[in-house]
Amino acid sequence: MHPEFLSMALFWIVAAYTPGPNNVIASYSGFNFGIKKTLPHIFGVTFGFTTLVFSLIIGLVNIFKLFPIIQEILKYLGTIFLVYLAYKICFSGAIKEKKNQNPVSFFDTFIFQFLNPKGVLIGIIIVSTYVEYGQNYISYATQVVLFAFFVSLSSITFWAFVGKYLRKFATNEKFIKYFNYVMSGLLLLSVITFYI
Repeated sequence: MHPEFLSMALFWIVAAYTPGPNNVIASYSGFNFGIKKTLPHIFGVTFGFTTLVFSLIIGLVNIFKLFPIIQEILKYLGTIFLVYLAYKICFSGAIKEKKNQNPVSFFDTFIFQFLNPKGVLIGIIIVSTYVEYGQNYISYATQVVLFAFFVSLSSITFWAFVGKYLRKFATNEKFIKYFNYVMSGLLLLSVITFYI
């Protein structure tokens, strides 16, 4: 077991369960489309973030350290994608036929994990802090990747169920529209936090 298991667990839980782009979109999707149709988002985040952490462990973190401009470019690309999603979420209530579609696909969500500034930063912190090269490298790396998988899966599922639970209070179109406005606003707010 990792000697800093408790520290790592607390960091993962706080980082994963606090509101961020993935969690806001999960709540929005759970609210508007239900859990079943939110599964592509849940699995996209889980497998995408786990793959990101694995990639960081096998060397991507060193590339970011050598060329910090790459991380900046990813931040701006992620911002553009999130602003686009916020727009889609904000106006989704007005377009009836879009009610049957998900805001993003598995592939979109998977790829977004590499553009999500919050996720990339968390991944870099985790890998830099809890995976050290040496005799325990494989053991520590395996534990970090497993943590990434289980914490991502549990947190994103939790937020999808929060959205699904709030759906029972949606008694009219106006409530749904305002909920979507709030989710869109929270998504934009999470973008602003990348720059302050």
